[in-house]
Amino acid sequence: MTLDTVKHAAETPDVKLPWAELGLKEDEYARVREILGRRPTGAELAMYSVMWSEHCSYKSSKVHLRQFGEKAPDNDAMLVGIGENAGVVDVGNGYAVTFKVESHNHPSYVEPYQGAATGVGGIVRDIIAMGARPVAVVDPLRMGAADHPDTKRVLPGVVAGIGGYGNCLGLPNIGGELVFDACYQGNPLVNAGAIGVMRHEDIHLAKASGPGNKVILYGARTGGDGIGGASILASETFDDTKPSKRPAVQVGDPFQEKLLIECTLEAFAEKLVVGIQDLGAAGLSCATSELASNGSGGMRVELDDVPLRDSTLTPEEILMSESQERMCAVVEPEKVERFLAICEKWDVIATVVGEVTDGDRLEIFWHGEKIVDLDPRTVAHDGPVYERPYARPKWQDALQADDANKLARPASSKELREQVLAVVASPNQASKAWVTDQYDRFVQGNTVLAQPEDSGMVRIDEETGLGVALANDGNGRYSKLDPYAGAQLALSEAYRNVAATGAKPLAVSDCLNFGSPEDPDVMWQFAETTRGLADACQILGTPVTGGNVSLYNQTGEAAIHPTPVVSVLGVIDDVARRTPIAFAEEGQLLYLLGDTSEEFGGSAWSQVVHDHLGGLPPKVDLERERLLAEILISGSRDGMIDAAHDLSDGGLAQAVAESCLRGGKGARLVVPDGLDAFTLLFSESAGRAVVSVPRSEELRFTDMCGARGLPATRIGVVDGDAVELQGEFTLPLTEIREAYEGTLPGLFA
Repeated sequence: MTLDTVKHAAETPDVKLPWAELGLKEDEYARVREILGRRPTGAELAMYSVMWSEHCSYKSSKVHLRQFGEKAPDNDAMLVGIGENAGVVDVGNGYAVTFKVESHNHPSYVEPYQGAATGVGGIVRDIIAMGARPVAVVDPLRMGAADHPDTKRVLPGVVAGIGGYGNCLGLPNIGGELVFDACYQGNPLVNAGAIGVMRHEDIHLAKASGPGNKVILYGARTGGDGIGGASILASETFDDTKPSKRPAVQVGDPFQEKLLIECTLEAFAEKLVVGIQDLGAAGLSCATSELASNGSGGMRVELDDVPLRDSTLTPEEILMSESQERMCAVVEPEKVERFLAICEKWDVIATVVGEVTDGDRLEIFWHGEKIVDLDPRTVAHDGPVYERPYARPKWQDALQADDANKLARPASSKELREQVLAVVASPNQASKAWVTDQYDRFVQGNTVLAQPEDSGMVRIDEETGLGVALANDGNGRYSKLDPYAGAQLALSEAYRNVAATGAKPLAVSDCLNFGSPEDPDVMWQFAETTRGLADACQILGTPVTGGNVSLYNQTGEAAIHPTPVVSVLGVIDDVARRTPIAFAEEGQLLYLLGDTSEEFGGSAWSQVVHDHLGGLPPKVDLERERLLAEILISGSRDGMIDAAHDLSDGGLAQAVAESCLRGGKGARLVVPDGLDAFTLLFSESAGRAVVSVPRSEELRFTDMCGARGLPATRIGVVDGDAVELQGEFTLPLTEIREAYEGTLPGLFA
């Protein structure tokens, strides 16, 4: 191969380069030439192609994402916001928590085990790069139809990959979601999140400052796996005629990552690191350009010094490789020896590959020749910005007019009973123990709550009991009906789930999963989603600290439902006062908090019983969500409630079934005045929860609800070994458990 160099590129302007094959548009390639004042070298083209991809540059989404900053609520807890590897919030006692959720969708469809495993590895490295010790992971998942043959290929591999990688790292998996829908056939969503803990003074940022400081690449050797992987793969729809868009998926080694974690944290503890960046999507192209552009602006890199697994790799391939378990640190010269010694102690390969310069150029050399000479900002931050056309879909009105509230309802108590069991046993509502039993949820001994609780919770300070909770939620069916309301409902549910465990919601990370941005219908969904989420975060006082956008989730013309997954982080002063979902004490009183209306659009009942999607999703009342959260947190802190469960998918029927099964106790329920049995059981009105209240606390609890203006309706009592709805039916817990726990093993075991 004839090596392109900067000088040669300037002298040969007419040489044709494979810009289209690397995912660049014609006008983007023209812009690269304009920036450089010449044609790019092959190595420069490789860097621009991956860094200007949709996955890395957010070129179609950034005009809408700006709202998260423009509408951000004042929040004293925010320490690091959007733009870094992960957001950081103050949780008290000198502790800071960093958290983020990201997608690894397309790689996980191509190779489920490695795609999912490296998704976990990547999000954990984002957490390490902030200076934190990772303490937990979560995994919101969306799969195709539960009975589809390809779902049987993808889901077991994804679950094994998440469990295999996370378990080897010794990180508890404390929560997530698993949703089945035919719209995700061929485009599963594998979102992964992580939480890390540090002291305030230990926060690190991705910047390369200080001329003369050394750039050290450490971790695994660079190989040919995942060349252009996430960056190129996530920028195109799947199309069987384009095999070039299905490159090798990254291959993970969790044991190498564990060594990387300990090595990095020891280097942090000894104050050896000026700046740090993990190598994820776009690999060295991303790490070098982002470190340089966020710092003093200049960097020189010797590509020959990069440790390789494959000696045949070209410089372009080295720059594009997304091999896992690698990080890049900027270290002062006098500290390099100690940094390398720590790496050697942990059996981590570490090599000085460059240094920070006093210029404003990123220069990369190969075999003595300069192959890259550019302004790093033009690669890392000044990529294309598209204001894609968007318009409300022509089919949206007809979809909303197809009112789910008009669907046939059960005509008898027997039919009502059958439909309760059908919803509880449906793949989306059934027990996810088949998945979560493959994860270690309690390793490290600090897990306080884990799935199927409303939110995962971990203790971060053994002395005081300080802890954090994390919930992930999203309902693509709601968002298909109304993307603005759907985003707010996703936030509301995650916010409510955190509050239901007794924690105060603090901040948000999001993973926005959509179809092709080149489709005006999809871009309208995206624009409405970001507007809805930004508006709701402003009202609830929960800033977006960061997140991820995943576009091109479609096969041919068929896009997935718009699926914003919202993660809410909360803080609790003492995890001993957490609230579980289990009804565990006979004789306790059951109260339904909030207002129940006839709201069945996008509901689990409409899907399970009628295979229907239409109408409007539940109404959003953010002030009611805030009030409900205050009541749940106060009731937990002051010992007024022993159990709480938010009402969402499946309504009260689902919530009561889960709480009874979790605690091993039944419930006797009555239909309150003004409601019918069907609406009581299956409505998915937002802003609601069911709580169990000790009889000794009933007056204090109802007085608190009354004083604050929150409707609280007594609907029953914890009692016996069945769920009984007075005048309608009795369902023994054994029958409910058989329906609830048998579905996923029957499909996948």
